[in-house]
Amino acid sequence: MFRKTLFSIFAVVALLSVAFTASAQTGELRGQVTMNQADGTKVPASDVVIDVYRTDISGKYNTKTNKKGEFVFAGLPYVGDYVIGASHPSARPTYVPGVKVGRGTPYEITLTPGDGKRLTLEEIKAAEKNFGGNGAAGTPAAGSPGDKAKSKAELEELARKNAEIEARNKKIEESNVVVERAFKAGNTAFDAKNYDEAVKQYDEGLAADPEQPALLTQKSAALKARGVERYNAAITSKDEAAKGPGIEAAKGDFRASAEAIKQAVNLLNAQPAPTDPQEQARFTSNKIAALSTRAEAMRLFVTKVDLAEVEAGEKAFADYLAVETDPARKLSGQRGLAQMLFDANSFDKSLAEYQKILATNPDDTDALVKSGMLLFNIGAVSNDKAKYQEAANFLQQFVDKAPDTDKLKADAKAILEELKNQQNVKAEKTTPTPARRRRP
Repeated sequence: MFRKTLFSIFAVVALLSVAFTASAQTGELRGQVTMNQADGTKVPASDVVIDVYRTDISGKYNTKTNKKGEFVFAGLPYVGDYVIGASHPSARPTYVPGVKVGRGTPYEITLTPGDGKRLTLEEIKAAEKNFGGNGAAGTPAAGSPGDKAKSKAELEELARKNAEIEARNKKIEESNVVVERAFKAGNTAFDAKNYDEAVKQYDEGLAADPEQPALLTQKSAALKARGVERYNAAITSKDEAAKGPGIEAAKGDFRASAEAIKQAVNLLNAQPAPTDPQEQARFTSNKIAALSTRAEAMRLFVTKVDLAEVEAGEKAFADYLAVETDPARKLSGQRGLAQMLFDANSFDKSLAEYQKILATNPDDTDALVKSGMLLFNIGAVSNDKAKYQEAANFLQQFVDKAPDTDKLKADAKAILEELKNQQNVKAEKTTPTPARRRRP
């Protein structure tokens, strides 16, 4: 009797190779400066000197505002605590404390007419200590004439705000230290394939700052890799009692991996694209890496946890393939999408994806054998001899091109033999295009 069972391609989960570049941990800082006018209006302030001081460690960055009063710094270390100083020859200086890099929030600063003083970091620290600052524009510099005239109530209010800022800055500084340490320690554990420790380290970093796309992406990758290890160990175990719990543990990892990378992509999508070319390239590279990780995480989640999420998996791959420019990685992503659809029994869609691969890579043995198997399965459902013929043609090409070490070669030969004996279908011979003779 002719078999109509569907051929299973792999029992053991294959973790597709997807390169991930760890976040370079730099970001963009931007803002706009306006000047108060006598009539109460505000106008953009050009040529304002912007001094950005890093306060957790030594660091200083300078620029000036453009004609629109805008300023931007690209490639500042993401982990760090900063303060912005703004000064102009015709204005009273001001500063903004508690500044963070790469959060997509432009800082608005307002200047008022004054003596044109330029604040040093020491003067800003003194102003913070003696008079406070609420992080808003217009905070007076230390020693400004109006400071001594402040009432006791005003000074108390400033002191209270100063205490709040100091507490906030201390918390930010502490979280930065934790994030940086956790990121490095997690990556070291990940490279050593100690996925339990890697997940633990990334979680410590995320507890300090939950909105870190790089930590979330790496956590997803670690969970995905651990899930593959657990799944493969379970299905190959000789201990039948351990199979079920092992597979469930792997499913938990696949589910958690998909959730972590979803958060990372959402955070990256919410960030404005940098304008500096170098920073923009770095940002794009990290976003592609996150989308790649999400696609592979969704492949495993769909095929091993919830087949009903196949459309979400398709979208994840579509988003990634739309931005990937590296040919080898793009091919790997195309194969991942086609395999996910195959495993989800979406045969027609899977076949279409393998045909896309063959359109640009006609000798791709993986696409040849999967196309043959899919056509065989599709033909078996309706006993369609034309589909059987197409299947035989693809499978024969695979057998001719694939090395003997290919694990699917025996299956392909078995299908070809069955088509020949049961359906009287043989692979059609392909006639090579004759080479043109060159004229003498």
